[in-house]
Amino acid sequence: MQTIDTLVIGGGQAGLATSRFLQQHQIEHLILEQSVQAAHAWRNDRWDSFALLTPNWTLQMPGAEYRGDDPDGFLPREQIIAYFENYIARFNLPVRYGMRVTSIAARDGGYRIVTDQQEFQARQVVVATGLFQRPKIPAFGRNIPDGILQLHSSQYRNPQALPAGAVLVVGSAQSGCQIAEELYQSGRMVHLCVGSAGRAPRRYRGRDVFSWLYQLGFFDRTVDKLPSPRAKFAGNPHLSGRDGGHTLNLHQFARDGVHLLGRLTGANGSHILLANDLQENLAKADKFEADLVKMIDDYIEKNDLDLPPESLPNLTDGYAVENMRELDLAARSITSIIWALGYEFDFSLVKLPVTDGDGYPIQERGVTQYPGLYFVGMPWLHKYKSGLLVGVAEDAAFVASHIAEYRG
Repeated sequence: MQTIDTLVIGGGQAGLATSRFLQQHQIEHLILEQSVQAAHAWRNDRWDSFALLTPNWTLQMPGAEYRGDDPDGFLPREQIIAYFENYIARFNLPVRYGMRVTSIAARDGGYRIVTDQQEFQARQVVVATGLFQRPKIPAFGRNIPDGILQLHSSQYRNPQALPAGAVLVVGSAQSGCQIAEELYQSGRMVHLCVGSAGRAPRRYRGRDVFSWLYQLGFFDRTVDKLPSPRAKFAGNPHLSGRDGGHTLNLHQFARDGVHLLGRLTGANGSHILLANDLQENLAKADKFEADLVKMIDDYIEKNDLDLPPESLPNLTDGYAVENMRELDLAARSITSIIWALGYEFDFSLVKLPVTDGDGYPIQERGVTQYPGLYFVGMPWLHKYKSGLLVGVAEDAAFVASHIAEYRG
C-alpha cells in the first residue's frame, strides 16, 4: 500500500485544475485516471467534427488561460485534446493512467483507496469524476431488434461509420441536435425525438450569447437560487461551435426535412412508442430563447449600451408536424439509433453516506462533512459554472486552499 498526502480521483479538467493548485500549495498528491491517455472524454467520447461549444476565451485552466488570436472562435476536438496534453506536460502534473478506483473508505484518520492496480492510504481525497460517468440508455432499448445498430452519442463518430439507412436520434439537447444536424446535412434521413431542452442563439446583438450571459452573471448563479434540487440536472440548451459557431433551431430542422417526434417512451420490436408532447417541447425551446434574449435586451437598456436592436428568426415549422404516438422503425428504413440522453452518475465507490436522494454529493462548495473528503468539477457544485471550463478553476482553487488550511 502506498501512502500519500492527497489523491485526486479523475484526470479531467477538474482534476487537473485541482492538481495545479495543490502544486502551488506544495501539497504532495497524485491524480488517478482510469483512462490510458490524457483528455479521455474529449478524445474518446466526442464525434470527429466536434468543436468547443463555448468560445475559446472560456479556456480558463489555471496558468493556461487562453491567449490566442481567436478568442471568439471554437477549438476543434483535436486542438482541445492538444491543449490538455500540453497542460499536463507544461506543469508536469502527477497523473497515473490506467488506474480505476473501485472504493474509497475511511480508515486511520484518512482514507483507503482501492484501485484495480494497487491500494493507497491518503489524508485527503478529491473526487473529480464529474457527472458524466455512465451513458444513459433506457432499458426498453433491449426490445429493439438486433438488426438495428444502437449507439450512445459518446460512441458516434461520423455519418460514414453508420450503416446505410435512416437514423433515429433520441434527445434534442446539445449533443442530439448537433449530431442530427450533421447527419441530415450529410444526406441521411433523420428522425429526432425532441425533449425539453431550450434553444440559445449563437450570437445576438453583436456578441456571442455566452459572452452576454457571462457578463450578466448567468453562470455565477449559486445552487441556492435553483427552483428545486433536480433543476441542476436539466439539459443544456442546444447550439453549435462547428464551422465558426451557429444557432440550432428545431423548426429549421423540420423545414430541412428532419422528422420531429415527441419523447420516446417505449419500444415493442420495431415499433417505438412516443409521448404526445412534441408541440409542448418545441414551445419550451422557443420560450427559453425568448426569455434569454429579453434578459439581454433588458441588460442593454439598463446599462444604456449603444447597440442596434435585433430580431431573431421567428420560425414555426415544427408546430405543423403531426404528433405521432407510434413509429415503425422497419417501415421508415431506420437502421441506426443514437441515444443522446446524456449520462447517469454513480458515487457508490465512496463508502460513506455522502449523497442525497438524487445520488448527488452532499457538500458545500465541494467540502463534505467528512474531514479530508472533497468533490470538484460538477455542474451546480457551487455555481452553474462549476462544471464548465470557465468556472472549474474557481472551485478547484477553493478546495485546494481548504486542504492546505485543513492540513495546518
